[in-house]
Amino acid sequence: MKRIIALMFALIMIVTLVGCGGRKRQPIELTLNTEDAAAILAAAGIRLPDASEAKGANSVVEWFCWYDPFQNYDEGEMVNTGYFTFTQKYGGSITYHETTYQERNNDLANLILSSDSPDLYPAGASNTANFPLNALNNMYQPIEDLIDYDNDPLWKDMKDAAMYYELDGHLFSIVTQVKFKDVVPYNRRVITEWGFDDPAELFANDDWTWSKFYDMALEFTDSDNQQFGVDGFYVVNGIVEQSTGHYIIERDDEGNYYSNMDDPIIEAGENLIYDLYRNDCFFNEKGDYWALNNYDEGHGVRDGKCLFWPAEYDLWGTTADEYAATYGDPRENEIMFVPYPRYDDGDGVYYLSSRPDGYSIIRGAKNVDGAVLLATCVRFKLIDPTVVDIDRKQLQEKLYWNDEMLDMYDTCNEIAQANIRMFYTGNFPTNLQNVYNYIDWGIVRRNEGSWAQIKEKYSDQLDFYLGDLNKMIADYEWPGNDAAVEATIE
Repeated sequence: MKRIIALMFALIMIVTLVGCGGRKRQPIELTLNTEDAAAILAAAGIRLPDASEAKGANSVVEWFCWYDPFQNYDEGEMVNTGYFTFTQKYGGSITYHETTYQERNNDLANLILSSDSPDLYPAGASNTANFPLNALNNMYQPIEDLIDYDNDPLWKDMKDAAMYYELDGHLFSIVTQVKFKDVVPYNRRVITEWGFDDPAELFANDDWTWSKFYDMALEFTDSDNQQFGVDGFYVVNGIVEQSTGHYIIERDDEGNYYSNMDDPIIEAGENLIYDLYRNDCFFNEKGDYWALNNYDEGHGVRDGKCLFWPAEYDLWGTTADEYAATYGDPRENEIMFVPYPRYDDGDGVYYLSSRPDGYSIIRGAKNVDGAVLLATCVRFKLIDPTVVDIDRKQLQEKLYWNDEMLDMYDTCNEIAQANIRMFYTGNFPTNLQNVYNYIDWGIVRRNEGSWAQIKEKYSDQLDFYLGDLNKMIADYEWPGNDAAVEATIE
């Protein structure tokens, strides 16, 4: 992609409408240098269908979700012009069928049962994917005959991620892109004040390891003065699973889920978490912890009260002022981020969880062709060098990212894309999901002791409920859109 961007030289103007809530929509003009983006992609065999022949042109797609990324842009959001391509090139439009996050699955099931299915639903990682349970409940329809992951240059790079949504030989997600999930941001002023090596420099020298992370967190911690080395929602999963590429719940080549709790690398990660915990490196008072009490990502990092608060990169804030209020001011070169550190005794590879974006086509959708065309437009524009440059331009001009941050952003995406590893948790049957959550937070949030004690308490339960899930998978067979729905929605 960098080579593609380097080819850009002609001047174009892109105008898009933005706005949210009750504010008046205003056009924002983004000027950038580029060749004809379509010609660049065509040289790689990547083309959109001709407007006069495209299936799904001039149609309405019903988008079912708890948010609308297509028609409610905010000034702080990255521009996704796939929607505009769908409307302007193909004459399509989108109807937003709104739900709530809490009721999304119930609402969708009821619509399917009443033969009033919308067309598209978001498919991503973790709980937003709603996989495998929604697929097992026949709320989606297969897409393998609609998207050619094997031969189409537009889609083939997405095949490895798409295979995570396989069930009974069918694929249930149109994956439009894969990016990294979580990273470790930090405040450079605080790092310097404490005389620590800069994590970005350690990473550049292949020396950003668990031991360096631990030593810095331990030295920084002074719980009597409410000063902690590490905290936040994502630390446990980030160290134990994301940084190792090994997950507590894995899936084998036959499509069955299994417990990976006996994996020695999982154990090493949990032991690191336990050492951090027993040395008071986490804020933990009466079984609670910072991230539950304060939803501001990065709380304490700017003020030197927390050294590392890992987070999803796009949760830091949508303005430079929001960055400055949490992690540090990018205009003062205070904020930087790195991947999770690597296991000292591991394979020497840095891992980050892959975060896919995409769509599932809802069972009984009335406009499958339009849904596929919209997804195709989104995919095309996500790799269009024009849009790539818009994203970077906004990071630079609206959020004040410097070149080092942009380079690290690219590096983290490359790590996540080189070894596709994704969570299988988030939409498991309730008992299985609960047990995983107990395991994930057993040491820090639930105060249940060491990893050995966690394993002893939960291993049998995890195996039992995984067995139930695998039986559901073994019994599953896609019934087709025309089969009775009442018997399949659970």
